Amino acid sequence: MMDRRAFIAIIAGGLLVMPLAGAEARQTKVPTIGVLSLDSPRNSTCVDEIRLGLGELGYVEGRTYVIEPRWAEDRADLLPSLAADLVRMKVDVIVSASGPAAGTAKEATSSIPIVLASSFYPVESGVIASLARPGGNVTGVTHFTPELMAKRVQLLKEVLPDASRFAVLRLPGRLQDLVVKDMQAAARVLGVHLQVIELRAEEDLATAFDAAVAAHAQGVMSTQAPLFWHNNVRIAQLALAHRLPSLSGEPGSAQDGALLFYGPNVFEGCRRAVRYIDRILKGARPADLPVEKPTKINLVINLKTAKALGLAIPQSLLQRADEVIQ
Repeated sequence: MMDRRAFIAIIAGGLLVMPLAGAEARQTKVPTIGVLSLDSPRNSTCVDEIRLGLGELGYVEGRTYVIEPRWAEDRADLLPSLAADLVRMKVDVIVSASGPAAGTAKEATSSIPIVLASSFYPVESGVIASLARPGGNVTGVTHFTPELMAKRVQLLKEVLPDASRFAVLRLPGRLQDLVVKDMQAAARVLGVHLQVIELRAEEDLATAFDAAVAAHAQGVMSTQAPLFWHNNVRIAQLALAHRLPSLSGEPGSAQDGALLFYGPNVFEGCRRAVRYIDRILKGARPADLPVEKPTKINLVINLKTAKALGLAIPQSLLQRADEVIQ
């Protein structure tokens, strides 16, 4: 039979072990990275880039981190409930993988760190205080700036020096307002009138191009949104059918038939966001991490489209291009 002293020793040992086991469990908690996107799982390139980047830093999914994507499927009205879901889960970091998601995530939480992976106008939209000192719980990468939007208008005018009217396809929303505002400011300096055409769904694209022709537009651009990216080919076909030279900032748009692409590689931003995720998981505060601008802006020219439109691209522009599609 066990004597009293042995029994007390066993109980005391157990009491000592239990808190240590609890502390060990807390130390080995696997961080959860939430991703909030306006896009759909069919277009998961940004999430894939985050996974690849984390892997390069030695993270192993399921062992040293868990990723929880939330997709709005092109429905901005779903973003608030998806953000609230990530907050309820108490994720360690929320990655904003599309422009509108940044503001929604910030409205949902002031304590969980938010990393911008694909965003534009974070200062103008009130998401951060400044690029150098973002403040609050948001940091990361911004892609789209007023200077970028102005440059797009300038490039289309350079291809069409005699043009006086361009059409801009846009979606509803405050961020879209900011894009259009900067395009209009650049157009006024160049003596070009911008006909702004709003659409809400891909079914509206054909009607939008009809409206551009009715407004006597001589070229067409679009603001930035997944809807335009998902319809690169359709938009290029409509632009060609309506004899409208087109400029886009959507990934792969020139390869899909647009006359010009001008913009950053948005997926590079998703990879660059990984460094912010890593530093935050290691204890850094978002307020102390400056927001980065794009490191490279690419110009791609599709000469096949130019030939189909009967356009001669200025040699000076061809020499500045990062890629020319023959």
